[in-house]
Amino acid sequence: MFIGHFAVALAAKRAAPRISLGTLFLAAQLADLVWPTLVLMGLETVEIRPGITAVSPFDFIHYPYSHSLVALSAWGAALAVVYRLARRSGVWEAAILPVVVLSHWILDVASHRPDMPLTIAGPERLGFGLWNSVTATIAIEFALFGIGLVLYVISTRARDRTGSVTFWSLVVFLSITYIASVFGPPPPSPPAVAWGAQSVWFLVAWGYWIDRHRESVSTWLSTPEAIRPARW
Repeated sequence: MFIGHFAVALAAKRAAPRISLGTLFLAAQLADLVWPTLVLMGLETVEIRPGITAVSPFDFIHYPYSHSLVALSAWGAALAVVYRLARRSGVWEAAILPVVVLSHWILDVASHRPDMPLTIAGPERLGFGLWNSVTATIAIEFALFGIGLVLYVISTRARDRTGSVTFWSLVVFLSITYIASVFGPPPPSPPAVAWGAQSVWFLVAWGYWIDRHRESVSTWLSTPEAIRPARW
């Protein structure tokens, strides 16, 4: 699951228009932003096993601190507290962030084979195996991405040309990157995977860049407070 996570962030912009798209990207991908650093530190473990699923060659052996339900609940709560204190946001605005963080676990459970941990130390693992079908994986991810794009586009508008170019270039970049990851060769080693995964921070920064050049035009609540310019 890759563009599906970004789809959640794009859709969440409609519910929380004052939160920057960059912060929503951060929340949706928090598990995958923490994970590569923990792998490089030796605290979590992944192996490359081509053919383990039809889509992904990764055997996620140990990653409870970044991907367990318990850990992501804690990461989400921490992000909400930091955001509310730093931005003096309302409860509703801050409460969106843990939901977006936990969406990562839900989508990964749908995609992975049974390797998604529930707790830090417990043996329970979940996974419904969407990755066993390339066709189903691509169809569902692009469907999610399309829904997220529609919700984002009807909820925001570009303030200038940069607002259009940066957004649509991101859409193209994510789409090409996703297809390349599905059909490309497996990475050479776990450290290479971890270093490559650090590039997701670049996409978070891209989200902040986009939001500096776009503004919200509608919201579920339709209140003047909700349509003020986004902040981080």
